[in-house]
Amino acid sequence: MSIPWYGYVVLAGLAWGCYVPLVFYGGNELGGKSNARLTAILCVGLAYFVIAVVFPMVVFLTGQEEWPQWSTTGLVFSCLAGVAGAAGAICVIFASKAAMAEGIELKKVNPAFDPATFRMLIAPLIFGVAPVINTLLSSFWHPKAGNPFHFAFEPPGWKMWIGILLIGSGVFLVLKSKEEAEEAAKRRHAAKPPAIAANVPPVGS
Repeated sequence: MSIPWYGYVVLAGLAWGCYVPLVFYGGNELGGKSNARLTAILCVGLAYFVIAVVFPMVVFLTGQEEWPQWSTTGLVFSCLAGVAGAAGAICVIFASKAAMAEGIELKKVNPAFDPATFRMLIAPLIFGVAPVINTLLSSFWHPKAGNPFHFAFEPPGWKMWIGILLIGSGVFLVLKSKEEAEEAAKRRHAAKPPAIAANVPPVGS
């Protein structure tokens, strides 16, 4: 069965949409400290190795696909794409680590605050910034065969610019909702009546 390009877009969205909550929970279950985040990176790296190295090697070696035509430019930029993807995955893990640490500090001041709520903020912010950068880079960088450093400004249509503005508005709303959630938690904590110690008579009275 042939899957259209937008089908793979949906699958990629599902995969990356689940990535942040999975990393957040997995890192916490491993202890939540720096060593736990490094272990999470190790697990991600092993998964990358199996999916991105073992799987294509099996496909090529079994003859299901022909070996490609090797070129230095193709290999260099494909490796750079791998570096960008791996760096992004690692940054997601460290973002969850830093967010959890900030959430723990906020919980000390406001016991009603749940540090795990930060996992809802990381992915929308990342996927709000990424398409803007992708659009800007794609507007200026137009590599051609044998000439990877071909630059020319080709602006997208007005609908794309409106989409970028909407994405920026979405990022703002996500950050605004974070602030409102923190303020609401503070108000709930302030409104909570203090515990009154029971008036227990001393022993022997």
